[in-house]
Amino acid sequence: MARRTDASKQQRWLELIGLWQQSQLSVRAFCNRHRLSEPSFYAWRRVLRRRGLIPTQPGAPPPTKATPAFVKLALAAESPAPAAVELVLSQRRLLRVYPGFDPDSLRQLLRLLEEPPC
Repeated sequence: MARRTDASKQQRWLELIGLWQQSQLSVRAFCNRHRLSEPSFYAWRRVLRRRGLIPTQPGAPPPTKATPAFVKLALAAESPAPAAVELVLSQRRLLRVYPGFDPDSLRQLLRLLEEPPC
């Protein structure tokens, strides 16, 4: 079962870490002054960064919730490539004919391919 976030504890650590950032003290000195556990300080700082509540770099402004930006995408109206017609002449022969092929040449080619071998 997932643990529920203790909002008051999270708020307390947000305030403490904000004070530490303003204090210019080391983590150890700050924790000693405020009687805090260093491991707890580091753990909460990691959790709050993961949740996006404090910046990942010292001195950086706190993260803001970005609004999604949508970009209108217009595709060029290109006609699809013309499909070929495939003729299966035998088990080993496949003839692929693309649009624009000369019909008379196709007839001659089919006659040649279908002639019995000598």
